[in-house]
This record gives sequence, C-alpha cells and structure tokens, in this order.
Amino acid sequence: MRAVITVVGKDAVGILAKVANRCSDHKINVIEVTQSILQDMFAMIMMVDVTACDIPFTQLVDEMMDLGNENGLVIHCMHEDIFNAMHTI
Repeated sequence: MRAVITVVGKDAVGILAKVANRCSDHKINVIEVTQSILQDMFAMIMMVDVTACDIPFTQLVDEMMDLGNENGLVIHCMHEDIFNAMHTI
C-alpha cells in the first residue's frame, strides 16, 4: 500500500530530513521524492510505501499535519487510492 505526502512552505534547512525521519520512525519506506525551491518556497512530493507502517493511517495523517504545523509547513498525507481517484476523469 502506498501513499503520497506533499509538503509546501517557506524553505528552510532540514525539511526533507524531518519528513523522512518521521517516515522512518514508523517503518515507512520512501520510494520516490521530488522537490523544488521556487524563490523562497519549498515544494516536495514523496511516494511512500506504508505497508509496514506501525500506526494506523489516520494517525500518520495527523502526525504529518502536526509536523507541518510545528515547522510552518503544510503537509498532506493521502492514500494512493484516494490520490488516483481524484485525478481520474
């Protein structure tokens, strides 16, 4: 089972590391990452494998949102099935 994590906010040192460490804390494998700096704004999309995640997905969503709030970022974590359904016409 995979999920998509998006991160947007003012650029700062360690954003990728903080999100990746939180994933690692819960046995989530980062499959792919793309990030970009647009002037002073950081934007990142991660595809992660949550098959071995040690907490319920809803708790992961809440933890990522809290991590974003603590760091002045907007972090969304969405199950791949929901992401695909939103982008299917």
